[in-house]
Amino acid sequence: MTLDEVRRRLAGVVSIPVTPFAATGTIDEPALIAINRRMADAGIPVITPNGNTGEYYSLTREERSRCVDLAMISSGQAAVLVGVGGALADAIDEARYARSAGAHAVMVHQPVHPYITRAGWIDYHAAIATAVPELGLVTYVKNLAIDGSTIGRLADAVDNFIGVKYALPDPVGFASAIADAGDADLVWIAGLAESYAASGFAATATGFTSGLANVVPDVSLAYLQALRDSDWAGALSIWKSIRAFEDLRARDNNALNVSVVKEALHQLGLCDRAVRAPISTLDDEDRRAVTAMLAEWGLVESGQSRDLIEAQPA
Repeated sequence: MTLDEVRRRLAGVVSIPVTPFAATGTIDEPALIAINRRMADAGIPVITPNGNTGEYYSLTREERSRCVDLAMISSGQAAVLVGVGGALADAIDEARYARSAGAHAVMVHQPVHPYITRAGWIDYHAAIATAVPELGLVTYVKNLAIDGSTIGRLADAVDNFIGVKYALPDPVGFASAIADAGDADLVWIAGLAESYAASGFAATATGFTSGLANVVPDVSLAYLQALRDSDWAGALSIWKSIRAFEDLRARDNNALNVSVVKEALHQLGLCDRAVRAPISTLDDEDRRAVTAMLAEWGLVESGQSRDLIEAQPA
């Protein structure tokens, strides 16, 4: 897949699959394969193993590598965008593993460091990009200090920098970053999922990330089409139907981001609800709320008992 083709796919729904866990605590590989295939078969254009919804920071190096392997055998025609990060040497190793596995691009997680300079941020990303020149590089911006001019300087420094996942709840800042990046040929992705996709598209973004796509990929794709068509009334109608789900994920500073998605998948019989510390599963009240949402989408029967849901296969 050429870098131009990867760009075209990034201008769409960039899904972030969960990492299902078995009762033993290990990765539930059949479940992960099924979830990826379900999204790819629906037409999701990008699958991102080792993203935040995949609990990147809770996985071991070996588990991250395995998630890449499983994505490569289950993503069909979708582009595989691999999350990498941590210490620079580790991020480069992960990027090189992604290349060896046949992935198409890497998404560099926001560096976890209490002290980040703009110049250092550029150096970090440029080193990763240079290590895997065959792969596209997407940066994950969650730091207010990383402005458009800094992004533009990175684009000037490396040829395979192709996209920006902007994950700050600041529509004005997003628009400013796009404007200030200059002539950089980048795909701009609204990185806070469906909640900020409309404001992102108003600022000329062409893609958005999605955890919802794990559960209802067709809805995410319909939302994308409405935004592409500037069908704001249609987009608002879809947004209203998913708002409760996304609001629950975002509650308490996004504490339930992963747990809500896994709960929905559990109730649909696609994987277990288990997550790893430092996050936790939903309480009974929130589980019932997820049941109600799934019923509204016609995925479970309205009023379905918790006993039936608990009896579904993990």
